[in-house]
Amino acid sequence: VDETEKQSVCPVVVGTQTGTLQQGVDCRAETLEEIEIELTNCQSCALCKDRNKLVFGVGNSNAQLVLVGEAPGREEDKQGFPFVGEAGQLLDRILFAMKLSREQVYICNVIKCRPPQNRDPQPEEITACEQYLKRQLSVIKPQMIVTLGRFATQTLLRSKEPISKLRGHWHKYQDIPVMPTFHPAYLLRTPSGKRDVWEDMKQVMHRLREDQ
Repeated sequence: VDETEKQSVCPVVVGTQTGTLQQGVDCRAETLEEIEIELTNCQSCALCKDRNKLVFGVGNSNAQLVLVGEAPGREEDKQGFPFVGEAGQLLDRILFAMKLSREQVYICNVIKCRPPQNRDPQPEEITACEQYLKRQLSVIKPQMIVTLGRFATQTLLRSKEPISKLRGHWHKYQDIPVMPTFHPAYLLRTPSGKRDVWEDMKQVMHRLREDQ
């Protein structure tokens, strides 16, 4: 963002009767960098007590495709980047098969701090953290989203349906097409699910080509 844009302001109407204009109100769009800085010392939930590094997100801030996972694991907590462990390596292979790279997409999680022992996120942790995910998506404005696993899918779709029923079908998050699929960590435990994930990704590839 250049200095001119950083300093841009716009008038705001104050009061419906007088229509008075108040100058100097900053109306530019926020950036991913600003959201990440805001999160640096986040203490919105108890996960902040044990985190090593905040795991914000990585990739292209103008990506057509955003992939949303659940929460950081041990390696992610050490390095500060999402999907860098074994599940992340599998995700990289899936992207490679789609003829995509991390530099072309954006990858993040619903939860930005690692839950102890990689346990499932608690409802209060999701509530505390999902606002930042929504702000990330608002900045990026992707053409489509892939949700990886149950928690990311149910959070964005506001659904209690199991991932097995939601995957393979297009849904919407604020008019953005969403394709739910299994989390790469699930595929490491259940390799038979790879065929389903690839069918889901073929739908994503087809839609990406159509939108180009």
